[in-house]
Amino acid sequence: MSHESVAEHVRRALCVVLEKDDLGAVDASTMLFEELQLDSTSVIELLMVLEDSLGLDIDPDELEPEVFETFGSLTDYAAAHSSSAVFPAAS
Repeated sequence: MSHESVAEHVRRALCVVLEKDDLGAVDASTMLFEELQLDSTSVIELLMVLEDSLGLDIDPDELEPEVFETFGSLTDYAAAHSSSAVFPAAS
């Protein structure tokens, strides 16, 4: 799966978790907590959505806070740990 495709899955997952139809202008440097208002509870939900949609195999021992700094860092992590994409079609 391409990095661009993974980024789209991450964008959709963030929309689901943050209950937004659109995130607006998001790029690799967009701060997840500061700009998108992600919080600790939504991180858990986000991980579950990404596990399901990308087949992520998340190892809690290697999951560092830096993964959630920016859209780019989360996308990079997801791309490196995804096995498949099964994200449901947008409704």
